[in-house]
Amino acid sequence: MLTDAIVRNAKRRDKPYKLFDGGGLHLLVAPSGHRSWRLKYRMAGREHVLVFGAYPDITLATARTLRENAREQLRNHQHPGVEAKKQKARAMASYDATFERCARSWFALQIGRWTGQHARNVIESLETDIFPMLGKIPITEIDEPMVLEALRAIERRGAIETAHRIRQRMSAVFVHGIAEGIGTRDPAAVITKALRRVPKAKPRPALLTIEALQDMMAKTEDRAGAPLTKLASRFTGLTAQRPSMIRGAAWYEIEDVDWDAPDGAAARTTATPSTPLQAAWARRSAASMP
Repeated sequence: MLTDAIVRNAKRRDKPYKLFDGGGLHLLVAPSGHRSWRLKYRMAGREHVLVFGAYPDITLATARTLRENAREQLRNHQHPGVEAKKQKARAMASYDATFERCARSWFALQIGRWTGQHARNVIESLETDIFPMLGKIPITEIDEPMVLEALRAIERRGAIETAHRIRQRMSAVFVHGIAEGIGTRDPAAVITKALRRVPKAKPRPALLTIEALQDMMAKTEDRAGAPLTKLASRFTGLTAQRPSMIRGAAWYEIEDVDWDAPDGAAARTTATPSTPLQAAWARRSAASMP
């Protein structure tokens, strides 16, 4: 068996030579003086050589540990050389898989499920608050304190709810990385309670009676404003649709309307109102039309 002194004092010769330690492990000394640890073993009746690395980067003790690991793989009918290549490939893939690359891969899979505005909100939140700090780091190297610090920076500007929302998006990215085989854990999953609590939502005033709605609409009609804005406001009261739906409505979506009304008279709908508020305002609007 070799000793540290023998390995350390191995001199170069005109031809390469080997110093054996047992179990197939040996130190190959090249004419240049370069020394490397290698393991000779047999698999399926054929002889193979596995290179562990150079001395002194890999010490004698480390080389012996690597030899025992390889022998364990052989006992489990695994090819040490193949396993080493797979491990190296996984390491390179993990290093190349930065958080930003993994996040953009996850985003590309989700974008078809979201509206355009929500998709922009998602990617812009990551680009603004997360990528500058964590984007270039391999996803496997990111831990809980790093995630927490990135979210604390968002909290410090008072955006508590945004911090919680971005934590959810980061967690989804880590889960995506695990599914793709380039990640091993989700450090964003366990820090929820470490964030500041989202403030309770403030109550928003709501109109709960027909009379209150009539009063609001009457005041809206009396105020100065563009006719189109007032018509849109009335349309909102009659249909109970969201403003974004009304702004983007197409003509073909409006049904049961007499478009042939003479002299530009206002169109009258024959559809039955679906709520008491709609029914009341349909009557009021009909009474106010010329």
